[in-house]
Amino acid sequence: MERDNQFIGQSGAFLDAVERASRAAPMRRPVLVIGERGTGKELIAERLHRLSTRWDEPLVTMNCAALPETLIEAELFGHEAGAFTGATRQRIGRFEEADKGTLFLDELGTLSMGAQERLLRAVEYGEVTRIGSSRPVRVDVRIVAATNEDLPAKAERGEFRADLLDRLSFEVITLPPLRVREGDIEVLADYFGRRMAAELGWEGWPGFAGHVTEQMVRHDWPGNVRELRNVVERAIYRWDDWHEPIGHVVFDPFDSPWKPVDSVKRAPQPSPAAAGGAGVPFQPVADLEHIDDLRAAVDEHEKAIVEHALGKHRWNQRQTARALGLSYDQLRHCIKKHGLMQEE
Repeated sequence: MERDNQFIGQSGAFLDAVERASRAAPMRRPVLVIGERGTGKELIAERLHRLSTRWDEPLVTMNCAALPETLIEAELFGHEAGAFTGATRQRIGRFEEADKGTLFLDELGTLSMGAQERLLRAVEYGEVTRIGSSRPVRVDVRIVAATNEDLPAKAERGEFRADLLDRLSFEVITLPPLRVREGDIEVLADYFGRRMAAELGWEGWPGFAGHVTEQMVRHDWPGNVRELRNVVERAIYRWDDWHEPIGHVVFDPFDSPWKPVDSVKRAPQPSPAAAGGAGVPFQPVADLEHIDDLRAAVDEHEKAIVEHALGKHRWNQRQTARALGLSYDQLRHCIKKHGLMQEE
């Protein structure tokens, strides 16, 4: 596989999913891959193809959500010249392109009911009919489909054909989200970090400061591995000194005191202190219902704010103190109080 298409991880949940894909790969049956955005559904589809007996035949990908409903059937099954306005010549569909190989249908849950009905026939009988033609074409295609939706629930609501779901779910591989892959955040961050450092021509890899690693481990990662890669690469390209560990990360690149305000729901304007401070929105560091030591909770939040501000200002104490509205001596007191000695 190419460099961007490697499986990186060591958690049991992740390795179990990869192993299941490896076992299903030699089978000729359809496979359904379920997972949140950014969990690597495309990588699993590629693994299913490369480890199958069809590895040297075409792997054709179609994103069902990227096309308007009126064009999906033409893309899947092809069309004859003159079949509809704009069809000036014959065109084969993705099924015929993938003949003898694998067809990967991403975002399967967005298919219209009409397209689902024709897809069911193609899966069940192994033949497709181009739009504008009455002659079916035999195809030998192994289907791998992916979605981030609950298809059984959609089938119960009548939004997805239950018989098609039955045909496609010979094997279902559900990919775990990054937040439950114990130990993988650190491994992936190091991998993406080293790769980005090499791309930038750094002479060495300094790694991440301890508080940055802790922030990444605590983050929920709604965008999963794709989001983690963006966060890591953005932090490294913004960091000027490759001799020092990466001391600051930005999880939300849109976060800014000057970002446009939603016209539907206008947010309150940030105070001058917030605009000139460390840029860290106030968030409780613990569940407010379970705080049994107020002083410890306040200290923990104070430490997080100071760590974030120090990293943002390259551990420059005077700039950090100014941003937080503290005197230099007050900041030094906080640093000693919380044992933040990385800047020494």
